[in-house]
Amino acid sequence: MDIEHLLILIGISILIGLSKGGLGPVVVSTVTPLLSLVMPVPQAVATALPLLLIGDVFALRAYWGQWELHHVRLMLPAAVLGVLAGTFLLTSLPDDVLRPVLGLFTLLAVGYKLLSKRFAAAHYHARPWHGYLAGAASGLGSALANLGAPPYTAYMLLQDVSPRLFIGTTTLFFAIVNLLKLPGLIAAGLIDLSALRDVILMLPLVLLGVHMGRRFIEWIDPAVFEWGMIALLVAASTLLLLS
Repeated sequence: MDIEHLLILIGISILIGLSKGGLGPVVVSTVTPLLSLVMPVPQAVATALPLLLIGDVFALRAYWGQWELHHVRLMLPAAVLGVLAGTFLLTSLPDDVLRPVLGLFTLLAVGYKLLSKRFAAAHYHARPWHGYLAGAASGLGSALANLGAPPYTAYMLLQDVSPRLFIGTTTLFFAIVNLLKLPGLIAAGLIDLSALRDVILMLPLVLLGVHMGRRFIEWIDPAVFEWGMIALLVAASTLLLLS
């Protein structure tokens, strides 16, 4: 592993910990674009996945039982189809096609973040197909680029759930989606023993990120932090589009 690869891996391990420590999905959105600056997109998705699964364990422990199963049941079948389609595209398309696709997905994540308050304030009438669509889009985005949060969150912001149920439902849904992605990436040869060894080495940094995230919540201005992450996303997506 070269020094550039190692530094990026250290950085994304801490970022995943920060997100699971309470700083939110915008942090996770930076992981795959940053990794893709030093490796092919399929390898970046596969490298991030075991670290995300470790983060999911910590998040599930913190929010166990605090979820709304109705929305998970509504979105999950379509999410399975989205994961299958996303995995097929990830393992079939050449990297010079995947890089601009990832750049566009990243810009969509930025656009969602900028419009999220409008989603929350919208006058809304729930329809089952909204959940199907959100599930399919989240599964596709997650499998293709680990960027499934924007469509899921846009849907959940329109539902009448408390903040704690919102976070708990998000935790459960993406823990399942991340597990669904694992067999396809293993079958494609993108996750092997050496990758798992690197993940084990990074585990203390994920734990450190979780601890830092809990501390940061108490003193950092969330708006300043989120704008910093948005700037990082825009920079990474621009580099991906130009490359």
